[in-house]
Amino acid sequence: MCGIFCSLGSTLHVPPDTIIATRLQSRGPDSTGTITSICTCNSTGESEEAPSTAFVTLHSTVLSLRGSKTTTQPYQDPSGKYTLCWNGEAWSITGKRPIGNDTEAVCKILVDGLERLSVEDASATCTASAQARCIALALSQIAGPYAFVFFDQLRSRLFFGRDFLGRRSLLTKITPDGDLLISSVSDGNARAGWTEVEADGVYYVDLSPARSASPGSTASPQRWSIGFAPYHFRDTQGSSDRETLSVIPRLSLNKSTATVATVLDESSSAVAELHQLLYNSVALRVLDIPEPPVSSSENHPAKLVILFSGGLDCTVLARLSHDLVPLTEPIDLLNVAFENPRIHKRDANDGAIDESFYELCPDRITGRQSYAELQRICPTRTWRFVAINVAYAENLQHREIITSLMHPHNTEMDLSIASALYFAARGQGVLNQTPDISSPCTTTARVLLSGLGADELFAGYTRHATAFKRASLAGLLVELELDVSRLGKRNLGRDDRVMSHWGKEVRFPFLDEKLLTWALDAPVTEKCGFGEIVPRTAELGSAAELEPGKKVLRCLAWKLGMEQVAREKKRAIQFGARTAKMETGKTKGTHVLT
Repeated sequence: MCGIFCSLGSTLHVPPDTIIATRLQSRGPDSTGTITSICTCNSTGESEEAPSTAFVTLHSTVLSLRGSKTTTQPYQDPSGKYTLCWNGEAWSITGKRPIGNDTEAVCKILVDGLERLSVEDASATCTASAQARCIALALSQIAGPYAFVFFDQLRSRLFFGRDFLGRRSLLTKITPDGDLLISSVSDGNARAGWTEVEADGVYYVDLSPARSASPGSTASPQRWSIGFAPYHFRDTQGSSDRETLSVIPRLSLNKSTATVATVLDESSSAVAELHQLLYNSVALRVLDIPEPPVSSSENHPAKLVILFSGGLDCTVLARLSHDLVPLTEPIDLLNVAFENPRIHKRDANDGAIDESFYELCPDRITGRQSYAELQRICPTRTWRFVAINVAYAENLQHREIITSLMHPHNTEMDLSIASALYFAARGQGVLNQTPDISSPCTTTARVLLSGLGADELFAGYTRHATAFKRASLAGLLVELELDVSRLGKRNLGRDDRVMSHWGKEVRFPFLDEKLLTWALDAPVTEKCGFGEIVPRTAELGSAAELEPGKKVLRCLAWKLGMEQVAREKKRAIQFGARTAKMETGKTKGTHVLT
């Protein structure tokens, strides 16, 4: 995880202000660097608003989680002509896992592509739009989350963007002075005009004197003309050999339905396929995590934590992590519960809250149940259940910073979800060493696993069941199609800003490109159990009788020995942790914060 800031100033260099600089440092505590450049960009035929000079500032902070040493950023290639600010994890590049630090490997594939383009371009013009298409092609061959800024100093061109699912934050803003700012975080000013960069391709600004208007570019009143090149999809028709290496699937469902009725159970081929894909995805994200730099009195401090409600998705991730992480390493399970004044009543005499109220939160109940099941089926693992109890007063103390971090998102639902993720990622709670003894605990781990994505892929929301009841499988497919088409426009940027504030990196195994491709290609009947007719011969209490939402994942949990978890109902985080509707029960999630 890293922090990125870039500015294009028309009269002087524009560094990050104090708020942004502090937040970037929180995201990347291991290294900080700045590179500046001045570009002469006089051009004939442009409006008077177009600047004659561009003052380029590139600033990065680094949370080092790859390789044996910290690679400082902004990173310059050996020639010094190209500079990369990279906030991401390249799990594979052109089908191969990069050795060592991925920042260097990513920069190399971008530079190689541009150098090859300059050789192939007989006209020697090598336009900015051609460069952007080349960069988009190279990035389409990288599996993993990212946001980036890439500067070609020789040709005075700036490129930036996010991965196709928007798993890392990147915001833009035009200041009153007309300067362009690009940043992982904002200053939180609701009137400042920050917007999220769309997760659909590569955006670019051509600062060269010979520039011309680019196809699809957005021009001035904001002085800077911003062009765009889309990513390449893995199924592009008539594509070249290099284009076929794209790992990006089209976010569109297979809408076929089985002609022969099948019933999913733990022995189904779809369950075996999901097991292998999810195992591989988790392996990429939990192996080779470096030792946390924070000093600890423990012999084996945790490297990995699971955002743990005790629900189906996160518990399956915990179970698979057990198969991969060395037994000498503990795995922390972070479970958050909030004091909600509408529900919890304080003692009339001393104003104290009864701590047992936290234990009555729905996610705390399921969390402890699933924790016990993990202990039962994986007794050789040290599982550490970290109970994170957030008092209402403490939540209010942090509300301003949470709303500022999640900006430009600004609804009650945004705040409810962001609050739960913010305190969970902080990792500060109570560790129950025995049933009767507990002690304060702050996890040392810097890598968080999240189960986000499973509900969209495998029909886990209540509205999916409602759609099926209303219009059978056809209605369910319409609802699922909407979900997958919006994956790149979800709230992952918001979640990234909130959780990374604590110097942590969140990883999403269910959003792995290979797993996602399989889930999109598989018929709906291989992912959920809506419309199934369970035969009378099915064994009572078997996996075949599990509820239909996310049934393929439920069957996997059953196969892994977690029968109780396989039966667990879906619950939204804001209700499970009780962050929703704290002041009044009449508040709607879509209400804009005031």
